[in-house]
Amino acid sequence: MRSKTAYKICVSGAAAGECLAKPIRLKAEALGRAIAKSGAILTHGATTGLPHEAAKGAKQAHGLVFGFSPASTRGEHMRKYRLPINFADAIIYTGAGYAGRNLILTRSSDAVIVVCGRIGTLNEFTVAYEDKKVIGILRASGGITSELEDILRIAKRGRQNIIFDSDPEDLVRKVIQGIRVIERKHLSTTQDNA
Repeated sequence: MRSKTAYKICVSGAAAGECLAKPIRLKAEALGRAIAKSGAILTHGATTGLPHEAAKGAKQAHGLVFGFSPASTRGEHMRKYRLPINFADAIIYTGAGYAGRNLILTRSSDAVIVVCGRIGTLNEFTVAYEDKKVIGILRASGGITSELEDILRIAKRGRQNIIFDSDPEDLVRKVIQGIRVIERKHLSTTQDNA
């Protein structure tokens, strides 16, 4: 039985484009399986591409998947946005468009894992970074992940809570360890202020 306090890990990645080569799709699927096997809940943008592949992997491993849609309703999700509804246990229809959905999705998650990706993935990364979330970056997955080390260097704001790894299972394990470290810090601060 899944814990009532299961961590929520967002998978952020390309919905279309060159990132959808078979080796990267397989890595995204493995990432989803690893999240499910860890007992965490996979969250994603209720979209196509790599997040959808990760959700498929999570469902294959009997995991729980929550999607966050840019649409207001199921009909709008399917007709206007042309997004899938399979491989999700629940879809939250945010009605906030893509940018608003990205904000709600990342803020509703304990951590974000980036695999390949383009501008929307970069948006989810920057929101998670500003919110000091644990961020996992799947190395060698291409797209925006190839640029994130340079972006962090140029920003000159450090790499706290950011984990790079090329193995999906190792990355998930390290991300969960990072979430636990942050939880302990928050508990310690809360107890000190009581």
